[in-house]
Amino acid sequence: MRVVSFGFQTWGRKTLQALIDSGHEVVLAVTHPASAQSYKAIWSDSVEELAREHGIPVHLTERADAQTIDLVKRAEPDVIVVNSWYTWMPAELYNLPPHGTLNLHDSLLPKFTGFSPVLWALISGESEFGLTVHRMDEGLDTGDILVQRSLPIGPADTGTELVLRGMEMIPGAVHEALAALESGTAIWRPQNTSERTYFHKRSERDSLIDWSWSAVDLERFVRALSEPYPRAYTFYRGERIEVLEAEVSQARYGGTPGRVIVQEGGGAVVAGPDAHRGANRGLVIAKIRTAAGVEHPGVEFFARGGYLTDQ
Repeated sequence: MRVVSFGFQTWGRKTLQALIDSGHEVVLAVTHPASAQSYKAIWSDSVEELAREHGIPVHLTERADAQTIDLVKRAEPDVIVVNSWYTWMPAELYNLPPHGTLNLHDSLLPKFTGFSPVLWALISGESEFGLTVHRMDEGLDTGDILVQRSLPIGPADTGTELVLRGMEMIPGAVHEALAALESGTAIWRPQNTSERTYFHKRSERDSLIDWSWSAVDLERFVRALSEPYPRAYTFYRGERIEVLEAEVSQARYGGTPGRVIVQEGGGAVVAGPDAHRGANRGLVIAKIRTAAGVEHPGVEFFARGGYLTDQ
């Protein structure tokens, strides 16, 4: 089959590589120009570079405009495959090929539609995450499902580890989807819209620790925001600090949310929600990083006690 690829960043590159390895003919690669913007600069392996290495025509654009649609029409694809495309695609484009357009989304749809689904899944306390290949329609990640694969989320997994694990599912999912289309054996499963959840784009503000959360939630939050993502942060004595490592306390503590209370194990305990009742566990902060980029063990940095705040 003739395939047109729409993709960006490492997800787009891995998808293009899977298309190349599938034996189908990739007749055009459409991608965004390189960007230094926040999350666009993370996992920024180049789709353009890979396409040119394989002699595949490349079209650089921020959006699917009239020129883009014309180029795709002239490429005469049997199917379009999309992964990590940041802007809206019109029906004129995604309905153009005989097999329509396949979109890869790194969640178990219909849950976690939208943005940064792997991070949100970990933050939300899900037990698994995955990859879905679905048919693009007028909604955002709402089309019928063709292929879906899942992986468990372990108790010590970081957001970075899950993202990398999810990327490894791309080749198998792409090959399975294309084989089903080519053989005419594709079975499409409509999504249950009543189970749909949508998550917005993450921004710097979304990495700010909320001390009204439980210690269990905050421990996941710290693990989710692992390098190279913006780290979980808070303020201590007027200074912004990043929390790099944390765990849930063994004992239960009372007091005021955000108060550095005592030392436990290898870190400093911070009280959580309803601390005045003394019934909940605290967050043990093992390692922090200052605004100057210097890392400190929690027991040393919080030796004077005090409060962690949101400003």
